[in-house]
Amino acid sequence: MIRSRMHMWKFYLVQNQQKFTSRTQLIQMWTLLYLEIHTNEKEVTEKEVTLHLLPGEQLLCEANTVLKYVQEDSCQRGVYGRLVCTDFKIAFLGDDESALDNGETQFKNKVMGENDITLHCVDQIYGVFDEKKKILSEQLKKYPEKLIIHCKDLRVFHFCLRYTKEEEVKRIVHGIIHHTQTSILLKRLFLFSYATAAQNNTATDPKNQTVMFDTLKDWCWELERTKGNVKYKAVSVNEGYRISERLPAYFVVPTPLLEEDVQRFQGHNIPIWCWSCHNGSALLKMSAPPKEQDDGVLQIQKSVSDGIYKIIHRPPYEMVKTEDLSSNFISLQEIQTAYSKFKQLFLIDNSTEFWDTDIKWFSLLENSSWLDIIRRCLKKAIEIIECLEAQNMNVLLLEENASDHCCLLSSLVQVMMDPHCRTKIGFQSLIQKEWVMGGHCFLDRCNHLRQSDKEEHQRQLSLPLTQSKSSPKRGFFREETDHLIKNLLGKRISKLINSSDELQDNFREFYDSWHSKPTDYHGLLLPRVEGPEIKVWAQRYLRWIPEAQIPGGGRVATMSKLLEMMEEVQSLQEKIDERHHSQEAFQAEAPCLLRNSARLSSLFPFALLQRHSSKPVLPTSGWKALEDEEDLAKREDEFVDLGDV
Repeated sequence: MIRSRMHMWKFYLVQNQQKFTSRTQLIQMWTLLYLEIHTNEKEVTEKEVTLHLLPGEQLLCEANTVLKYVQEDSCQRGVYGRLVCTDFKIAFLGDDESALDNGETQFKNKVMGENDITLHCVDQIYGVFDEKKKILSEQLKKYPEKLIIHCKDLRVFHFCLRYTKEEEVKRIVHGIIHHTQTSILLKRLFLFSYATAAQNNTATDPKNQTVMFDTLKDWCWELERTKGNVKYKAVSVNEGYRISERLPAYFVVPTPLLEEDVQRFQGHNIPIWCWSCHNGSALLKMSAPPKEQDDGVLQIQKSVSDGIYKIIHRPPYEMVKTEDLSSNFISLQEIQTAYSKFKQLFLIDNSTEFWDTDIKWFSLLENSSWLDIIRRCLKKAIEIIECLEAQNMNVLLLEENASDHCCLLSSLVQVMMDPHCRTKIGFQSLIQKEWVMGGHCFLDRCNHLRQSDKEEHQRQLSLPLTQSKSSPKRGFFREETDHLIKNLLGKRISKLINSSDELQDNFREFYDSWHSKPTDYHGLLLPRVEGPEIKVWAQRYLRWIPEAQIPGGGRVATMSKLLEMMEEVQSLQEKIDERHHSQEAFQAEAPCLLRNSARLSSLFPFALLQRHSSKPVLPTSGWKALEDEEDLAKREDEFVDLGDV
């Protein structure tokens, strides 16, 4: 806070030097400032925050005397500090962060700090020139006085560079733009530096750590855990990625399937195991074959395809239902467009912008179609679960590369059906199995290499814009691909797919039956999918917007605080029983329950309320409609349940 006070003094003197009655007074004031700077120089140095670097992480550039603004209208309140850029992240190191924090941080990320932004998390960078906001690029003729960074996790950072040295401004602005927007080579990604520098984890027990699924043993362990090892086997035919870089080195296929068949067609048109249900049914996925092949290869593939279907249609395998996600589900382009509209509701620069969108909140939310996409994904997952659980049928997910919708739906199904996947280690292992080893193209979808053309910086979602245009009904398969699949699979798929009416009836009966019974949190869990039940996840999307938080915490925070206090009482009771200390000694050791308690918000535990707003705390269009003439800033706070959003 010392450095902040010195800069405020300096700013005051520069702005008001004409008000002093004499030159002597002005000299005296500057002298006081000089003495304060040098008197406290040692104290400032001692309190300077240390930059913590990960193994292999290198500092690239930095700027001192940067002011990080609090996100509020017409408020110059903030924290002075250093803004640094490494080959992994952008970080702000405040001189005195506790000045804006009335409570102790209870939740801390071991890798990222509160003011850290990974380079790949940067979505858009703006500069403010003469109070006008512009998108920044590397070709800068003039450097901005303010820097605004929009993040993909919906955080918005405001940095004032007005008091920073010109050379430092040039270095930090150019460095941030260069390392977040220009294309890079794969080997230059930070993960390679980290992997080289970090020590390997030698733990081998998959029960106590995340299963990486990079060995045959990991897949065998998963098969044994789900009791799928009777009908399925782990294969090493792709060890060293000698068949396909798209497939994992090890994966699971039906037991009767010959490894030669997998080798012959590079993993295409081969059912790959995802997970087994307790009743023996299984979730499988399959990628379509290449789009352009000669007639001879097509005939061979058709013969192999028929053989595979005969294998998984006879005992001990259950009947198979095929879900063609390429033509009968949401396209990637639809998802991209919807999320692009949706996230603009939460990337708020200031309170004025927040209240300007308030009156159109619900219409903008509906027009984005994002909640409808969420509902359709959940509903499709429950339809798959109904086949596995109620009808005892195998389900085969069919997709062009089996690496987008297959990853999503397979993960949702396992989270709903498998209690292990709802644990910390289980969920991490699920992501590793279905997304990382499942071949999801993170480089393209997240654009980690930033190799798109100039339109890349204009888009609002990290999905490629080069997708082929297609109607929602047909998905992203071309007509030739549809024809090819029909040739390969013949009439088998049409026999396996239930009619929509029958499917709807089975789904509704299964869905209503489950929700009519008491919930078993150690078994199957089904979410509500009716339209009104699909709401904005407040703790995810609103956690960075102070106006959308309820001071005091709301129901979730209140319950959490009560549980915390109960744990403290129990801990104190145990200490009394163990030590048998006197009452006086106990009173000296017992902590005060309310001491240094953080100001909680309705988004606890994901966000603590550290910033104040004098306006109502949640967007409700009715307030403006009722009192158009009244300034909302002058009104008393009204607290609204986040469930209404």
